[in-house]
Amino acid sequence: MSPSRVLVLNSGSSSVKYQLLDMREHSRLAVGLVERIGEETSRLKHTPADGETREWSGAIADHGAALKAVAAELARDGVGVDSPELAAIGHRVVHGGQSFTEPTVVDDTVLAEIERLIPVAPLHNPANLTGIRTAQALRPDLPQVAVFDTAFHTTMPESAARYAIDVATADRYRVRRYGFHGTSHAYVSRATAELLGKAPEDVNVIVLHLGNGASASAVRGGRCVDTSMGLTPLEGLVMGTRSGDLDPAVIFHLMRVGEMSADEIDTLLNKKSGLIGLCGDNDMREIRRRVDEGDEQARLAFDVYIHRLKKYIGAYYAVLGTVDAIAFTAGVGENAAPVREAAIAGLEGLGLVVDGELNAVRGDGPRLISPEDARVAVAVVPTDEELEIATQTYALVGR
Repeated sequence: MSPSRVLVLNSGSSSVKYQLLDMREHSRLAVGLVERIGEETSRLKHTPADGETREWSGAIADHGAALKAVAAELARDGVGVDSPELAAIGHRVVHGGQSFTEPTVVDDTVLAEIERLIPVAPLHNPANLTGIRTAQALRPDLPQVAVFDTAFHTTMPESAARYAIDVATADRYRVRRYGFHGTSHAYVSRATAELLGKAPEDVNVIVLHLGNGASASAVRGGRCVDTSMGLTPLEGLVMGTRSGDLDPAVIFHLMRVGEMSADEIDTLLNKKSGLIGLCGDNDMREIRRRVDEGDEQARLAFDVYIHRLKKYIGAYYAVLGTVDAIAFTAGVGENAAPVREAAIAGLEGLGLVVDGELNAVRGDGPRLISPEDARVAVAVVPTDEELEIATQTYALVGR
């Protein structure tokens, strides 16, 4: 019987999230996280399928040491990285540009192209590359598969992907809208169709991926036709620390009047804006607590967040023409009932209604929160990016 396990790695600048899955049974054999890599207080948290969570703290110098620690934990459970049951290692790669429209087996050419895209994903692609190279050293005999956040959005028509700037300049510097969170949008749009008892090609879905990073997508018949993030993950919705949409002239104004450098503005818009810029908090639970206590800054932050979200729902309704479902996902989307209620409030004319009792119920699986007779379904669909990466990796290796 052929190998059926896939190890999924999501390498950040100072962390590695991982899952080991058996694709024959679609079961998780282990999940874990290594964080604070490069610090004396590094931490590894590992949970086997049939056992208690184990935690370890100490110094983990680099990603190489992190993956060796992961391998040691997996070996303790009898599912080591050296197992012949391991079919491939799947890697999340944030930016694939226009070059990568589907999962790809990594070779030197692929690595070079991912590296060439670092200027448009400076926070993510370097860490993704480090994870791939470290895994190659650990198991040079195994296929390493890159699954790209941008790939799902490559089906956008040029009318949605193009910015209205000089074409020659845009092409020279690869300036266009790429979109991100693609594995989540792909998984959730399909899971929403399944929840409705329909095939993905028969369903139009607006997916709202709401976490610290947030994005929306318009999915027609299983294919993305528009998404809110652009050249980088800065565009679109209000996020935890990112501004989302703003007049580009704000940047020139801050340079000329505020005498701020490009790096200072970059830091402002990516790390000191969004919810944290508006009220000093980027945790929606804390913001809602403050709103309930009458805090006006928190109320402003929440209102700006919801206003932007509602605008995108309306815009993507127009793009799709007809909508079968709106799906909320990710940390905020799955857990913040007040966000879901506020985002849909006032959209009854579009057939969008939330049932208060259904919305208040917490659950682990996909569920409808709209009334039974609603014209458009409103759903909460937990995302599973690791399963999506494993599924795409295993399908590619199988082919």
